Amino acid sequence: MNRIKALREDRDLRQTDVAKATGIDQRSLSNYENGKTNPDSLSIIKLAHFFGVTCDYLLGVSDHNILNSDSILSQLGEMEKSIKEIRKYLTNK
Repeated sequence: MNRIKALREDRDLRQTDVAKATGIDQRSLSNYENGKTNPDSLSIIKLAHFFGVTCDYLLGVSDHNILNSDSILSQLGEMEKSIKEIRKYLTNK
């Protein structure tokens, strides 16, 4: 489950951060990342939801880590709001 580690590191998170957010024991996460054990289906679902990817991506079935188009549009909308706020802040200085 190297994808779990890659997703976690891409977001600059520690295993303890992911453990707290998902309710999965940190030791279990370590074992998943090191290939000592495999996550059960509930853990896969929790991790996929937390990272915003599909279960297929976590399992290596798919190379596409995009949950769905609605998720992308939502993220783009949030980015657009942030950009507008930053522009407003910079122009008022």
